[in-house]
Amino acid sequence: MSEQQRYRVYSTHLKEKFGEKVYKLPVNLPGSCPNRDGTVGHGGCIFCDEEGAGFQCLPNTFTVQQQLSSNKEYFQQRFNAHKFIAYFQAFTNTYLPLEQFKDNITAAVADKDVVGISISTRPDCVNDQYLDFLLELQKNHHQPLDINIELGLQTVNYHTLKKVNRGHTLAEFVDAVQRIHARGFEICAHLILNLPWDDMDDVKENAKLLSALGVHYVKLHSLYVVKNTVLGDMYQRGEFTIISQKEYIDRVVTFLEYLDPAIVIQRLVGKGPQENLLFSNWGTSWWLIKQGIERRLQELDTYQGKKFNYLNGRAVRARFAVGNN
Repeated sequence: MSEQQRYRVYSTHLKEKFGEKVYKLPVNLPGSCPNRDGTVGHGGCIFCDEEGAGFQCLPNTFTVQQQLSSNKEYFQQRFNAHKFIAYFQAFTNTYLPLEQFKDNITAAVADKDVVGISISTRPDCVNDQYLDFLLELQKNHHQPLDINIELGLQTVNYHTLKKVNRGHTLAEFVDAVQRIHARGFEICAHLILNLPWDDMDDVKENAKLLSALGVHYVKLHSLYVVKNTVLGDMYQRGEFTIISQKEYIDRVVTFLEYLDPAIVIQRLVGKGPQENLLFSNWGTSWWLIKQGIERRLQELDTYQGKKFNYLNGRAVRARFAVGNN
């Protein structure tokens, strides 16, 4: 972190890593989820709508090449961009037949301006065969290729995971992280810090577990509620309440304080689809909430990692003053 930044900013990290600004090109492919088709469950997560996470993408009828080309042209014209990360965003991208997965990824890295790929998936869909293909692809690629796996965890509270019908527990996440680490790929964990059944202790534990597991990136999302979902029906029946914007900001600040300062923050707050929303970001802009978080960090004179002192035998270090980390 620079002296001006109180948390590790993703855009700054990419510029340091690649020597210039790098832009993500979203890829939206038709797919499903094991939590929808009966493999591990039915109906999906209670907050998920039919579009998955790809509501800002191009139509999934476009090929990988067409989507990359169209999105790249936009960033080149608007920002004079030269380097890109192909971001397989919507649904569960490793929940495809292996050969289809290979074709998708191979098509993306054929573009000479693509310096990395980011693959969004579920912890229970991380499989050795898929990871081994990515490792072989990386080794044989004509230029250095960054590979990043994005894992939707949402919370470390396994009771909440069951409540939201996530279809997996914490164990699957830990297993996926270990398998990805073994290939040397980077890991991004997704969390929702204002799930109605979590409290501040869960927020701290989220940060502590991700730090202990050595993930590289974190995306924080604020919960949004969409019509015609299980969560939307519960919301309309008044079966739960959503914390205030102020409390969300406090949760993010606390999360950052307990998080390993080496972990890069890709996002502090999310945003929902423009249509069919019952609740999203307390009726204000995600950008204003982000500014509120940064302002609160300044007011408290706090920063990412301020309370990162719990690993490496904290009790022993406290008793015998062994080292400083």
